[in-house]
Amino acid sequence: MNHIDELVVSYEQILDRYVASRDEQDLDGLQNLSFEAIENDISPEEIVSLHKDLTLGKEWTAEELKLSMDVLLEMIIGFGFSYRDYKSLVRKMEAHDKEMDIAASLQSMMLKTKIPKLNSIEIGAISVPAQRVNGDYFNLIDHHDGTMSFAVADVIGKGIPAALAMSMIKFGMDSYGHSQLPSDGLKRLNRVVEKNVNQNMFVTMFYGLYEEISSKFYYSSAGHEPGYIYREVSDSFEEMGARGIVLGVNPTTRYDQEEHDINIGDMILVFTDGLSEIRRLSGEFVRTEELLELIRAYKHLHPQDIVQVVYEELLKIQDPKKRDDLTILLIKRTN
Repeated sequence: MNHIDELVVSYEQILDRYVASRDEQDLDGLQNLSFEAIENDISPEEIVSLHKDLTLGKEWTAEELKLSMDVLLEMIIGFGFSYRDYKSLVRKMEAHDKEMDIAASLQSMMLKTKIPKLNSIEIGAISVPAQRVNGDYFNLIDHHDGTMSFAVADVIGKGIPAALAMSMIKFGMDSYGHSQLPSDGLKRLNRVVEKNVNQNMFVTMFYGLYEEISSKFYYSSAGHEPGYIYREVSDSFEEMGARGIVLGVNPTTRYDQEEHDINIGDMILVFTDGLSEIRRLSGEFVRTEELLELIRAYKHLHPQDIVQVVYEELLKIQDPKKRDDLTILLIKRTN
């Protein structure tokens, strides 16, 4: 571990201790830490950026975030800064908060999706962000020809760029204006992402098409979590096998496609890694089998009630400090 890594670890330890204890003695080590930062040519702006990144990753209340500013103030004072300079840095952090608010507003306006009402299926969906801006996204499109397209995506990125990337993907799906096979849909969206989204931002997606007249379900995946089909006859889940590379890496990528018959009582389950990577307070991952068992236990309910109950049950056992964006889409054939 180099000097800079050690400084980051020390700063986070002081930050966590002070917010937990509110004891000013926990701030004593900050002056020496400031000297170390100066010796390693770390600027005050970089300290502010470090503080911002560390606090964004924590599930703190508004009061705790305000307390954390005491730590930043003590650290900045060590650089010999005046109070006016400190206030200027605080304004930069507030500007970042405003950016996050704008990104959240963009999402709420641009990414709304209406749940289609088809004769043979019921649909349930839930998407909960870990922070103000959701890195997950789902979309459903009724083509009014007896087919429905749907997608669940995970954008690895933050803030306004991630919100804009998702809106671009939604526009790409909506603008086709007709049902298309998932492999073709991903092929088109892959080109959209490759041309328009920052190269450091990755997008995984599960793309499906349900055909009501034949009760067939077609799907493709771009590096997304595997989906599952619940079979009423056997009372068991089947993992969906299609795989593919994430969107935006290679503009010529082709995506495999699979199809399944969906019988009465069967369910299609798609989710993001916020569900598959849930940790308990002990640090252990919740096994996928446990998640599927939860869904099986409530299979008699409407899909919207199922996803809501599953989410609430998971909240009871999840480590709140390890929370990630979470999206669940559940489709049940009823007749």
